[in-house]
Amino acid sequence: MTGPGVRTGDVLPELRIPVTRTLVVAGAIATRDFQDVHHDPDAARAKGSPDVFLNILTTGGLVGRYLAGHFGPSAVLRSLRVRLGAPAHPGDELVFTGNVTAVRGTEATVEVLGTLRQGRHVTGTAVVEVGGG
Repeated sequence: MTGPGVRTGDVLPELRIPVTRTLVVAGAIATRDFQDVHHDPDAARAKGSPDVFLNILTTGGLVGRYLAGHFGPSAVLRSLRVRLGAPAHPGDELVFTGNVTAVRGTEATVEVLGTLRQGRHVTGTAVVEVGGG
């Protein structure tokens, strides 16, 4: 059985994260992604983007933050699959929502969606060990 109260169909509360220039650049540096589109606005514009944007590793980390914020520090992220959509630029707000789609033993499968005003930024499926892993 999973941790207290985790059931198929549970809806996770939303989490709103402001996308700041600092978040974009710090995330790129922390994940050792030195592509100029993640730290240099002029380079990003030259490549067709209106500004710098979050990299996939930062987005994955934010999904992990969302899940850990809900399931707590003893939860273990067993797997995560994500697909990117609309880029997240400084000034955007990323809104995470999620729901538990399956519970097997101590693991919960969670569908996660991260949206921006432009549409979907990330869709993903995570398996979270919620029974103390």
